[in-house]
Amino acid sequence: MVIKELNEKDYLESMKLSMYAFQYKIPEESIPARLEMLKRHKLIGVWEDNSILAKLHIIPHQIFINDQRWKMGGLAGVATYPEYRRKGYVKQLIIHALQTMREEEQIVSLLHPFDIGFYRKFGWEVFTDNKKIHIEKKDLKFTNEQPGIIKRFAKETHHTDIENLYTQFSEKYTGMLVRDSTWWKNNVYGDGQIAVYYNDNNEAQGYILYEVKESKMDIEEFAALSHEARCGLWNFICQHDSMVEKVSILTSNHELLPFTFQQPKVKMEVTPYFMARIVNAAECLKQYPFNDISQNIFIHLEDQYAPWNNGSYFISNGEVKEFKDKPGSNCVQPPKRGVRLDINSLTALIFGYKRPAELFEIGSIKGQESEIAVLESLFPKHKPYFYDFF
Repeated sequence: MVIKELNEKDYLESMKLSMYAFQYKIPEESIPARLEMLKRHKLIGVWEDNSILAKLHIIPHQIFINDQRWKMGGLAGVATYPEYRRKGYVKQLIIHALQTMREEEQIVSLLHPFDIGFYRKFGWEVFTDNKKIHIEKKDLKFTNEQPGIIKRFAKETHHTDIENLYTQFSEKYTGMLVRDSTWWKNNVYGDGQIAVYYNDNNEAQGYILYEVKESKMDIEEFAALSHEARCGLWNFICQHDSMVEKVSILTSNHELLPFTFQQPKVKMEVTPYFMARIVNAAECLKQYPFNDISQNIFIHLEDQYAPWNNGSYFISNGEVKEFKDKPGSNCVQPPKRGVRLDINSLTALIFGYKRPAELFEIGSIKGQESEIAVLESLFPKHKPYFYDFF
């Protein structure tokens, strides 16, 4: 058994493995486009006798950490033929993928889990929830009329106003995908269309990605930069009251829209969605926008599957100093004081999914209460979210 990167001549075999493992079929006419898409990926496989037994994809992307852009490795297409499962092949692939992403200078990795517990073992942690709001026709009540207008766009009429609007919206969150025009057209629209709210200065201030079908309006993205835009988009949704019986809105758990309803007592489902993992802890901590505070603290980090992250990190005055465990060396060793945590917990903190006090309460962070208070002051109150899928 060997682990090595796939090249173009192996892509068809990789697709066959995906179709078998995930039980779908790619139409013959779509195969050339799918093969072309795979050229953007880095495919790693477990091989034996010139056959692929298991494989995964690393998709190069960037994500927003508020107004910063970090390189991210998207893990996808993890698959094994049934007869080769439970032999540790996926574990070896994941370890290899972490090393590869480090070499590619990808600070973090994101994935959509088939099983959260499985990927938690390898250091990925939930970083965002989806909130789905279910609205009956009777609750489509207009709010105050807004001065702006709505313009509708389809894939064929896609406009850069939408991209600029999305970027402004994404900079308010941690984890949102950096999208280019190709990603919008190939991975966002689907069969839907986009309605954009423009204020009276003709500035794009909000949008919804939606589809109306069989008396139901499904909104897959709701993004508003202002309350005016939020109200304008809501009124546009209400204008469909003669066409639909139900409306569903997929949005951030932080979105204020439901609070503004005349009847806020609607069904809302909150579901853990994507997972994240820090690949390079030193680079992550050095680039992270910590709050400017006078206190300093040691973080002692444990990472079983990316051992280069193991060690201690001293955070002081916005700077991070790294200490590595080197038994027998004469280098300065960090003190035992400080907080201790694993890579999962640090990931949850970095993305803002959980606060230090919450993780301390459940035993995921060890330390003194005074040290947890320093962490609370150090970490900004970020809002994590992620709309995409890969």
